[in-house]
Amino acid sequence: MKNKYSIILGNLGNTCDRFCKSYKDNPSSEEMLDMAVKRMPFIEGVELVGTWDIRPDNVKEMKKRFNDYGIACASIIPDTFTVKEFGKGSITSTDKSIRIKALDYLKQMSDVALEMDCEILNLWLGQDGYDYMLTADYDQEREWLREATAYLAQTYPTLHYALEYKPKEPRNFSYHARMADTILAAKETGFPNVGVTIDTGHSFFGGENVAEAVVLAKRAGDLLFHMHFNDNHGNWDDDMIVSSVHMTCYVELLFWLRKTGYNGWLSMDQYPYREEAIDAISESIFWVKKYEQIVDKYYTEIESLIKLNDAVETSRFLRNLIV
Repeated sequence: MKNKYSIILGNLGNTCDRFCKSYKDNPSSEEMLDMAVKRMPFIEGVELVGTWDIRPDNVKEMKKRFNDYGIACASIIPDTFTVKEFGKGSITSTDKSIRIKALDYLKQMSDVALEMDCEILNLWLGQDGYDYMLTADYDQEREWLREATAYLAQTYPTLHYALEYKPKEPRNFSYHARMADTILAAKETGFPNVGVTIDTGHSFFGGENVAEAVVLAKRAGDLLFHMHFNDNHGNWDDDMIVSSVHMTCYVELLFWLRKTGYNGWLSMDQYPYREEAIDAISESIFWVKKYEQIVDKYYTEIESLIKLNDAVETSRFLRNLIV
């Protein structure tokens, strides 16, 4: 199978956490783009974070750079998650003026996506959720979420709005938390250009089997629009190198991506706190490529193993892959 690989540009820059504000220097977006194109293996596209990397005032320059490099803009990720005003919700804020401001910003980023010839607006609405019981009107806030998403989908019918889910962080509870509720959120809009992004780390962290999540999106009507790859230990969004922990899961994931006919981007979304970013993210690409090759070589055998439903035979197959 021929997959398309991309990275999120900002992952090549500074990393920080609530203890250390800067583990690295932060190159400019232009410098990071040059690094990505010249030093990353296999990539054909780059994702840009709105405001950080791409804005109305630099979109023409960025479009020219992408054209000159011969790469595609894989997605635009609007930044609703680091803005102080959106700290208690963007399009679900109880303050109507904040909801209007957030929607205006998402419209602005939609216009930017069109100008970049980008088909996907990746919506990770990290601040849209809640922290405490008896503080949120779940029904009303989910309705505001539906209304805003539906408005965007109707206003920009050629764009695909991919809802990226994550159980928690920065809020204790996220409105797009797992595949099932995110499918519901997409389908409630009534528009076919609203779907889902799977971030493998978010899925692991949410206690999902990520391969089954792929199948759920397929059964819901081909709602898997985008993929982000990383890894973790299952109890936090660690954004580690792919295959650091979940080797068997990745074999199964690549199998089901092929079986369900997914033809979107395989994008690395990794946060190498202390590692050299180019090397660490390149490792993730090489690992996904390796799993792609395994599935290509053993596709029929894996299909037979699934039908056989014998855990011992499956274990033997997996063990022989690394012998």
